[in-house]
Formats: sequence, C-alpha cells, structure tokens
Amino acid sequence: MPSTSPARQPFPPQAPAAAPVKALGVAAMVVTVVLWASAFVGIRAIGPHFSPGSLTLGRLAIAAVVLAFLVVPQLLKSRLLPQGREWLPILAYGVMWFGGYNVALNAAEHILDAGTSALLINVNPILVAIMAGIFLKEGFPRWLLIGSTVAFSGVALIAFGSGRPRVPGESSTADLAGVALCLLAAVLAAVSVIIQKPVVRKFPAAQATWFGIVVGALCCLPFAGQLVSEVQAAPPQATLGLVYLGVFPTAIAFTTWAYALSLVDAGKLAATTYLVPGTTVLISWLLLGEIPTAWGLVGGLVCLVGVGLTRRRTPRTASGINASSGRVWA
Repeated sequence: MPSTSPARQPFPPQAPAAAPVKALGVAAMVVTVVLWASAFVGIRAIGPHFSPGSLTLGRLAIAAVVLAFLVVPQLLKSRLLPQGREWLPILAYGVMWFGGYNVALNAAEHILDAGTSALLINVNPILVAIMAGIFLKEGFPRWLLIGSTVAFSGVALIAFGSGRPRVPGESSTADLAGVALCLLAAVLAAVSVIIQKPVVRKFPAAQATWFGIVVGALCCLPFAGQLVSEVQAAPPQATLGLVYLGVFPTAIAFTTWAYALSLVDAGKLAATTYLVPGTTVLISWLLLGEIPTAWGLVGGLVCLVGVGLTRRRTPRTASGINASSGRVWA
C-alpha cells in the first residue's frame, strides 16, 4: 500500500471529480426551484380549506414523518447529535424559517395570488446580503446598494398596485397586509439562511433539515386541534394537496436546498432562486388561471433587475479581496 503512494498524483484525479460534485449541487437546486415554485401554487390552492397555522403544522408534520425514515436510521447508526450550543442555530432557524416563515406566507396567500407572493419573497437574497454586511462584516459593495435600491423600488410598485382597489369602492387594506406578511416571511427566511449555513457544514443535509422541521412542528402544536377539524371538513383533494406540500416542497426541496448549500458557493446558489417567481407565475397560470396584476408584474421585473445588479462584481480592492464575491451566506 505505501509503495503505491509516490507513484500516484493526488491532484489530477480530484480535478475531474469536482465537476460531478458541482453538477449534483446544481441538479439539487433545480429540483428545489421547481418544488418551491409549486409550493406557492399549492398553498394558494388549498388555502380556502386550511388556516395558516394548521396548514403549517400539517405540512411540517408530514415532512417530519417522511424524512424520519431517512434520518433516524442514520442517527441510530452514527449516534451523532448536536451538542450544547450546536442546538441554538437549529432552534433559531426551526422557529423562524419552518415555523414563522410558513405561517406568514400562508396568511399572505389568503390575500395575494401565488405569483405576487413569490415576487415579493424574492427580495430575500438582498436581505441576506444586507444582513451579511452588518453581522458577518461582509461590507456594502456599491452594486449591492444600487441593486437593493432598485429592488425595493420594485417592492414599492407591487405595494402600490396592491394598494389600489381592484373594484371601485373596494378596500385595499387586506392586499397591503398581504404585502407586509410576504416581506416578514422574506426577513425570517433571510435570517435563517445565514444561521443555517454553519449547520450544514457540520451535519448532513437531511439531518439539518429534519431537525429544523421538527422544531417548527413543535412550535405549531397549538394549531393541532384546528388542523384535525379542518382535515375532517376539507375535500379529499385539499388533503392530498397538504400531503404534497409536506412531502415535495418541504421534505424533499428543503433537503435538496441544504445539500446544494453544502456543495455550491452560497452566493452563486442564491442566483438560481431568482427563477422561482417566474416558475410560480407559469404554474399558477396553468393550474389556477392566476396571473399577477400589471403593477405586480412590472414591480416583480424591477425586483429581479435589482437583485441581478447586486450580483455584479466590483473591482478588487487594494487588499486583494473582492468586496462583492457573493459569499453572503457564509
């Protein structure tokens, strides 16, 4: 065995191996984008039959059971569990992302169409960049500031369009509340992404996801009675929709997201999430016959342009560090 080591070149075999690994990360993100886009449509479709809290609990409970078949055997074999302070970030993103984000988004989609909700949530990468600049000392590159200003002007256009009565004499307060709920969900998701990144470096993607889902489900247990009564009253297709949300956009998509986050540079990974709103609009149009208002589409386009501007790189500084490297989710 030792005699064969000098004859082998360790670096050449590793170079081609990197490409399949990156390809797996990209493939995982494509799955995530499609399933997350379908989630906006699914929530909108079954929303009339489930309240925001009970829908969140049902979705998370189903996802926890499905992932348990994969995660629990791994844990029994490895006996590797988070210890002490390692639970703190898991508890944080479990409460904020799997719990709070879902409740806020579900409530927003009782008011707004799926496409508009997805467009508003898409400001999340910019919020991540701003928080990384503050808390991770990433700084504020010029294009981040320019892009953020453009993107938030797009949000203002969506809010303006939502604030205009669709029918003369109709109140628009509810639509503005939906915009606010979507922005709250985006903030919760942005904070959670920053917190989750170190966790997926220590634990497998499925485990990191399952821990967060279980925490979120436990937080939503007060809605258990409501969920039982609503499932009994809901038509079978609505219950099947709830099962779909638990299995695919939650158990599978959040796992493929965590897996991709562990393989691909976080800044580059963020760019692929810009495909979610367009995919959502297409699916929502095909299945629900919904399209955002003209103001929503224009504002969403402005948001996407703004987010794209934040991805532009600035020249390297004197210290040789690129201030806009995109590593905002580290």
